[in-house]
Amino acid sequence: MTERTFSIIKPDATARNLTGRINAVIEDAGLRIVGQRRIRMTRAQAEAFYDIHKERPFYGELVEFMTSGPVVVQVLEGVGAVAKYREVMGATNPAQADDGTIRKLYAVSLGENSVHGSDSQDNANLEIGQFFAEEDIVG
Repeated sequence: MTERTFSIIKPDATARNLTGRINAVIEDAGLRIVGQRRIRMTRAQAEAFYDIHKERPFYGELVEFMTSGPVVVQVLEGVGAVAKYREVMGATNPAQADDGTIRKLYAVSLGENSVHGSDSQDNANLEIGQFFAEEDIVG
C-alpha cells in the first residue's frame, strides 16, 4: 500500500552539502520526494518535535544540534514508505548500519547520524503535519 513518511536531513549532512546525494539514495530505493523544504528549525519547533525525549539526558543536546544549522524536511511516498525509509536510513548507530544505507554512507557519529525518519505511520502523519500543509505536498 502506498503511504507517506517524514524525513529530516539533519544539520551535519546539510553542512557537508549532502542533500542531493541523500535524495539520490532515497529515490534509488523507490521512494518519491513529494514535499521538501530547507528550513532553520526554531528552538520551539525542535522542542515540540522531540518532546517524546524531554526526560532523556540527551534532550537538550539534541535540541541544540537540530537548531545549529539548516535542515531539509521531507515527505516521502511509496509502497510501505515508513518501513522502506527506515531500511534505507540504516541503524541509528552508523557503525551498525548496513552497507549502502544513508547512515553507513554519510553519518559522522551516533549523534550526528545525518537523517531522521518516522518510526510508525501514526508518527509520520503527526510529523508531516508539524512542517507541511496538505497543499505543500505534490504527489
